[in-house]
Amino acid sequence: MIELTQSLAMQSAPLEPSDGVGIAQQLCQTLEDDIVTGKLPPGQRLEEPLLAKRFGVSRTPVREALQLLTASELAEKIPNKGVYVSLATPERLTAMFESMAELEGMCGRLAAKRMTSGERHNLDKLHHELAETVRLGDSDGYETLNRAFHNTLYRGTHNDVLVDVTLSVRRRVAPFRRVQFTSLSRLASSHAEHQGIVDAILRGDVSVAEQLLYDHIMAVHDISQDYLVSLREASPANDMPAFK
Repeated sequence: MIELTQSLAMQSAPLEPSDGVGIAQQLCQTLEDDIVTGKLPPGQRLEEPLLAKRFGVSRTPVREALQLLTASELAEKIPNKGVYVSLATPERLTAMFESMAELEGMCGRLAAKRMTSGERHNLDKLHHELAETVRLGDSDGYETLNRAFHNTLYRGTHNDVLVDVTLSVRRRVAPFRRVQFTSLSRLASSHAEHQGIVDAILRGDVSVAEQLLYDHIMAVHDISQDYLVSLREASPANDMPAFK
């Protein structure tokens, strides 16, 4: 297994709590991005001392971040060895996205039925704001507004249990959802898919909203699956941990 990469040892600016997001959560998000973009390859050992030095923090938030990372199934804790990067198998990735697609479809169906006029207006407003980020080619801005768009849709179900379950699964696939926005063409196609979803919700078409959201998530699955396969094939690790 790989013991050290330049990315793991590279010094970063010290982290501080920001916008209500704790240091451990920021660390976890950064490591998630590094894993999905290939900066931290499959089989890479995630060592607490090196990560603490890289981010200028104590080992406590690093330990918490690694716990979050293993919970999201992007890393695996191996007894008596440590925590290693573990990309899901293609089968596991499909299972996660199928679950996400079903949940988003259900959210779309209930939101089309239950959203208030104000909530529908906010969803449409976010959709138009997303259009500007597409025009500017602002992938970071699109990712941020895209998260707000979907969260608004979830809340529009007026079902707190469904919202909690959906957000939990979304967190597991979030790193893979983020990687799609490295392609400017995907920004445009994602926004076009949103257009159909917004139109269906605004007119209260529950069946179309459900189907379009399911298809929207599975489109991300296809992109993520291709990326995962290419990343695993390119990895020099022959004995990488992987979830079955």
